[in-house]
Amino acid sequence: MVDYTKDQARAWAKEHWKGAIAVTMPSYTPDFERLNENAIRHDILKLKELGFAGTLLVTELAITPEENARFTAVAREAAGPDFQLFFHAAFDTLEKNISALKLAEAEGVDSVLMSYPTTFWPTTHQEVFDYTKALADSTDLGCMLFGLPAWGFERIDNAGMPVPFVRSLLDAVPNIVAIKAEQGYPTIGGIMEMQHHFSDEVIISCPIESETIPLMSVIDFQFSGTSNTNWMSDYFPRAFELAQRGDWEAAMKLWWQVAPARAANTAILTGSAVGTTVINRTGWKYQEWLAGFNGGALRASAPRIPDRLMKQARSALEASGLPVTDLPDSEFVKGRVQA
Repeated sequence: MVDYTKDQARAWAKEHWKGAIAVTMPSYTPDFERLNENAIRHDILKLKELGFAGTLLVTELAITPEENARFTAVAREAAGPDFQLFFHAAFDTLEKNISALKLAEAEGVDSVLMSYPTTFWPTTHQEVFDYTKALADSTDLGCMLFGLPAWGFERIDNAGMPVPFVRSLLDAVPNIVAIKAEQGYPTIGGIMEMQHHFSDEVIISCPIESETIPLMSVIDFQFSGTSNTNWMSDYFPRAFELAQRGDWEAAMKLWWQVAPARAANTAILTGSAVGTTVINRTGWKYQEWLAGFNGGALRASAPRIPDRLMKQARSALEASGLPVTDLPDSEFVKGRVQA
């Protein structure tokens, strides 16, 4: 339940959306029939321990709307009231996203990351506008617009979500309170353009850790998410806070320290994403398992992570001076916490 109106949503978000926001994937019982609620609690509490201000509850993992609502309830119970929980609008259709969001909202989700399903194949910006507005209009929660090449909107315009399109949405949809600006990724064109045009109105989020800290030498970001920086333990919340309070040099010292982990993360994700635009969520699960999160195999049809990339991730954490488990990789698929 929100304590603001849609017309107050942006001011509310400017006051409350702060810090580094992680991602949390569901964990399952050994037979994959139910959620492993103990593991979910473990992961949420681990995020709080590391200094994260919230997390995205990932849904593009063969989870039902009803299961996602329970996922939300368990996360809210573990997190308490002052930890942001983002609904991931990644179900198959607009209608399913709206109904799943209502279920999650009743269980304590307080923010929305807008997304677009693979069934959505627009050829005009009006179609994207209509979809986005319908989703945002279905809730009173603050929503984060997400510009990303994976959606394929570059068939309409090279920028995917260009400035005039974003302008029209912000004028029409008052509860769009932030922009997760990855237009043109892996360049910084999108983040800089959104910052230039809209930072006085909505929060601009640069979720890419490799860009965020360097850019904070010239941009005063208050919020960064959602991304899998939690596999690097408390590095990103620490560096983000240092840069926010003006100690950018100290933040950059940490940024350089974790360069091996950053390079490994790029290697692990790039191979699966090129040509598919699909994130290897098993890779993310393994990465965070190395750092003390539950881990555990995902439901079929989940991708695999090859041994060579596992070794690369593990050695990169060691080279970065970051926490890493000494358990063998064979333990990853079992998960750390019993149901």
